Amino acid sequence: MSYAPNITAEVLMEALPYIQRLFDKTIVIKFGGNAMIDEALQDAFARDIVLLKQVGLNPVVVHGGGPQINQMLEKLGKQGEFIQGMRVTDRETMDVVQMVLGGLVNKDIVALINRHGGRAVGLTGRDAGLVRARKLKMTHQTEAMLEPELIDIGHVGEVASIDPSILKVLEKKDFIPVIAPIGVGEDGEAYNINADVVASKIAQVLGAEKLLLLTNTSGVLDKEGKLLTGLSARDVEALIENGTIYGGMLPKIDFALDAVRGGVKTVQIIDGRVP
Repeated sequence: MSYAPNITAEVLMEALPYIQRLFDKTIVIKFGGNAMIDEALQDAFARDIVLLKQVGLNPVVVHGGGPQINQMLEKLGKQGEFIQGMRVTDRETMDVVQMVLGGLVNKDIVALINRHGGRAVGLTGRDAGLVRARKLKMTHQTEAMLEPELIDIGHVGEVASIDPSILKVLEKKDFIPVIAPIGVGEDGEAYNINADVVASKIAQVLGAEKLLLLTNTSGVLDKEGKLLTGLSARDVEALIENGTIYGGMLPKIDFALDAVRGGVKTVQIIDGRVP
């Protein structure tokens, strides 16, 4: 929904029924993929977020930052390690994750939105106890093993609960929350959490009208590569069962289904490579 100044009025007229329907509704946007590392896409994203706020919606941004974490680890001479797609996060790596997500990426997004006329405020899930976390338990089992083996991947967490109090305060003051997916455990320790999971859980707790997941794909495709739209939860479950949805798209679909089952009206998986 990015725009140029000379076509803004035309776009707004076309979108007016949509805007009226969503007025004062909350939309949670997970910002990730190529949109985070391409300057033109970053600008388009920031303008869109500001426009959503200006026309009366309440956008909440949750962001990732995997590539930026990898770059910083490389600069520090530390090799990143992944198990079952999850980043092994020892204490030193967790320090880097907090520095990059909370101190660099988050503040860059906030500054960009503010530069385009918004009033963004940066948070991590540790602020005001926004995201309570517990350590993620990962297991591994082979045919030769009688019981699954527990794998310790460090400071990787899952969402235990969401306290939306700070988000509601910011909404009343017309601020745009920008959230880094770092949670806090009962022990006060920081945990690295998948940004899609955090976005889904926040959308549920806020009773969001819509959850938008920006990705590096066109969306959900059929077996001929055609984009599928307007899918119900039952449709998606059938597509998983028949093998149409598989591989790297499965986790995002699981988060989307979890959001819908948790009360979010609609979820859209959007190609973040398109301005």
